[in-house]
Amino acid sequence: MGILDKIQEIEHEISRTQKNKATEYHLGLLKAKIAKLRQQLLEPTGKAGQKGEGFDVMKSGDARVALIGFPSVGKSTLLNTLTSTHSESASYEFTTLTCIPGVVEYNGANIQLLDLPGIIEGAAQGKGRGRQVIAVARTADLIVIMLDATKGEIQRQLLEKELEQVGIRLNTRKPNIYFKQKKGGGVSFNAMVPLTKCNERMVQLILHEYKIFNAEVLFREDCTSDDFVDVILGNRVYMPCLYVYNKIDQISIEEVDRLARQPHTVVVSCNMKMNLDFLLDSVWEHLALLRVYTKKRGEKPDFEGGLILRQGATVEHVCHVIHRTIAQAFKYALVWGQSTKYNPQRVGLSHLMADEDVIQIVKK
Repeated sequence: MGILDKIQEIEHEISRTQKNKATEYHLGLLKAKIAKLRQQLLEPTGKAGQKGEGFDVMKSGDARVALIGFPSVGKSTLLNTLTSTHSESASYEFTTLTCIPGVVEYNGANIQLLDLPGIIEGAAQGKGRGRQVIAVARTADLIVIMLDATKGEIQRQLLEKELEQVGIRLNTRKPNIYFKQKKGGGVSFNAMVPLTKCNERMVQLILHEYKIFNAEVLFREDCTSDDFVDVILGNRVYMPCLYVYNKIDQISIEEVDRLARQPHTVVVSCNMKMNLDFLLDSVWEHLALLRVYTKKRGEKPDFEGGLILRQGATVEHVCHVIHRTIAQAFKYALVWGQSTKYNPQRVGLSHLMADEDVIQIVKK
């Protein structure tokens, strides 16, 4: 029996099983088994299995955005409109057959936009070019799911399911669970909060399924058994996602309004170039990039060449971006902007920067 058949059999059993207090352990175990089998699908053994994984696209710019969607939803049209790259676009399906990169210049940052081939249902199992598309998606900083506004919510649910199956978690953060395998001593289980979705017995059963008999587990928040399986596997990718509904010129204004009010959603029309400015604003916001401007002593800040950093960047990160030797000779920095209590504020290497801060570095 192949892996796919085993997965189908377990899925069928889950659908037949009633969800109640008596069956929760059984369902938890079945879900753990499915996650284990999908892991084997994702990581084929031997050279033959690894062949053809991913499209060879060099990472460039300050951030990478992957365009994912079914065929003919307007991914290539969007890339052609926003960048100077030409991606073949036509009204028939599967026009794009490989990954085409383009660069969008926005707020002083170079954002790499990848037009990936349309994926079909069953992509996680390797149908179409699903495996390669998903391998590239895992390396992105943001996923933009392109949807056809005329086809409703079905496309969105199918794509979310495909990405979920390959370990890409959209718009969620990593579960706050500490997990460490040990050489002996059995399973040590603790929770800092009351647990309502999982318990010690469930944790033990899941660990046994993965043949782990010695481990330290600490739940710092109320998580589900699925979250715990994700932590054990350790290869899950948690990333922001933006849903872009295209072809809004073909639906009613009430439907446009309903779609636009959903979280993490932007409505556009690529052919009529409607709302593309707001789309770029949303991409910037979801990427959580910062612009930091530098200043020399006695001179005005350089607002032309800002440094592009990730959210959570400190003064030390700024030093490394300017030159790798600056941090060693660092004495203090003067910062003007939203991250300070007063302007200028004298700060150390661990000071967190905010968007559009100005920094002057003083060396020893």
